[in-house]
Amino acid sequence: MLRTHTCGELRLTEKGTAVTLCGWMESLRTHGGISFMWLRDRYGITQVVFDEKHNKSLAEQMTSLRREDVLQISGIVRYRGDGLINKNLATGEIEVLADSLKILAKADILPMDINNEIPASEEMRLKYRYLDLRRPVMQHNLLMRHRFAQAVRDYMMSQHFVEIETPILMKSTPEGARDYVVPSRIHPGEFYALPQSPQLYKQILMVAGMDRYFQLARCLRDEDLRADRQPEHTQIDIEMSFVEQDDIHAMAEGMLKHAFKKAGNIEIHTPFPKIKHTDAMERYGCDKPDLRFGLELKTVSDIVKHSDFGVFKIVLEAGGIVKAINAEKCGEKFSRKEIDAYIKFATDSGAKGLAYVKITPAGFDSGIAKFLSKQIQELLMERLNAKSGDILFFCADKPKVCNEVLNKVRNKLGVELGLIDPQKYTFCWVVDFPLFEYNEEEQSWDPCHHMFCMPKEEHLEFLETDPGKVYCHQYDLVLNGWEMGSGSLRINRPEIQERVMKVVGFPKERAQARFGFLIDSFKYGAPPHGGIGIGLDRMVSMLLKLSDIREVIAFPKNKQAQCPMDGCPSPIDQKQMDELKIRFEKK
Repeated sequence: MLRTHTCGELRLTEKGTAVTLCGWMESLRTHGGISFMWLRDRYGITQVVFDEKHNKSLAEQMTSLRREDVLQISGIVRYRGDGLINKNLATGEIEVLADSLKILAKADILPMDINNEIPASEEMRLKYRYLDLRRPVMQHNLLMRHRFAQAVRDYMMSQHFVEIETPILMKSTPEGARDYVVPSRIHPGEFYALPQSPQLYKQILMVAGMDRYFQLARCLRDEDLRADRQPEHTQIDIEMSFVEQDDIHAMAEGMLKHAFKKAGNIEIHTPFPKIKHTDAMERYGCDKPDLRFGLELKTVSDIVKHSDFGVFKIVLEAGGIVKAINAEKCGEKFSRKEIDAYIKFATDSGAKGLAYVKITPAGFDSGIAKFLSKQIQELLMERLNAKSGDILFFCADKPKVCNEVLNKVRNKLGVELGLIDPQKYTFCWVVDFPLFEYNEEEQSWDPCHHMFCMPKEEHLEFLETDPGKVYCHQYDLVLNGWEMGSGSLRINRPEIQERVMKVVGFPKERAQARFGFLIDSFKYGAPPHGGIGIGLDRMVSMLLKLSDIREVIAFPKNKQAQCPMDGCPSPIDQKQMDELKIRFEKK
């Protein structure tokens, strides 16, 4: 080894010991004939002292050093002295008096400041990611990811799961997003797909009798990017045989409880509450509710249909709904300017408007109050648990618009009213999803999640006649308003799988062509099975209180799905194109 100790290892117990350290020069300052250097590696920082009275030749070498030079330094550990201890460093009681120095590698002038608490621009950070990753905060993030992943593995092994790798090159099977495809040189004109998830393979592993499978799987999806989405991400992928839904929930909760404690010393409370999908949409306007605060939504269509307010009447006659949210104690807090800002926020979010009333001791106060009778006002206050000093916001539109808009208004109120405790980790399960959703543009039925979810037994009779009535054993794992994972009990009977595929536009022949290998496997005895995929990147981001998963990924892509560091995606040369029998036509 080129070193005897790391830069975060030495303590006062090593006083008088001869040591050799290796690392990057973080800083150097000189006072008279003495120079103080901070030498850094992944483990920490050690102060090294160069004293020309002790070794004059070393002091002369200082003039040639530059920040981030890679050095090997040998010397003697000594106590810093009373009043000189740096309590911000784990090694702050000691320093190393240098006897020798060797430059292992020189560094050019840095294109970005890696010691500044304010990071460089996103593009610079991604272009020089190897420098960005030297920052202690980034190393901390990746080490937290490592600890979390290791804790997951430890727990899964303790529960008799087997870690099995599934293919990266696979058949293209529609799973909700666009595939990344890879051309085959041996079979011109044919393509592999990169896996959006190991969904089909983990089900086949259950048919194969593996009983309990897991994998930290790479998933690749060609979709538009945002803070919680990358072209490739890592999923804690789990599948179990002979289980019911509650068994999978209990296993996932146990794994997360163990991983949060082991990686971050954070206690999370189990079991997680369960909310039906219909209730989540009614109460929060979304299927990933943030349960750290209240401000629940209420449908008030049955009350306001008797009002004289024309907007409400027109929407209700057209089949829409009216929903409301009670901004408690905001009557005096919000000026008219602030209320107008919420109205603009709602219209920017897709609403045609946002009606409101302030509740005063004298009753409702707003432009629409005159259209609401005393009885209607009393019923609204009862429904919304409102009192004097509150503001009621109303949205009238199609159910989807009302839910989306008021969900955003609710979250905005939660933030601006200081109702959200950023230190809380509040999990929940959203259960009992509809199996299908109607695509108005295509005039067809699409899977709500995917087409392998087991319908509820009592809803099988509606598959062909009324797909909108079919609910399934689908569940999402939600943390602080973010979807962390999704899973289901799977279809294990070929006849049911074929019926579901037919509803979403995959008749038997087409289904056989695309998914035949899965359907065929079911003919030979498929056990009842189910599982879940949990986003590792998202989960570690949430543990660290970060909103961007790129902060916990070593080499992420930018918002254009490019890597500024290595330049991908990039053209390939003509020889490779010819080998793959690919030709591009210029437009």
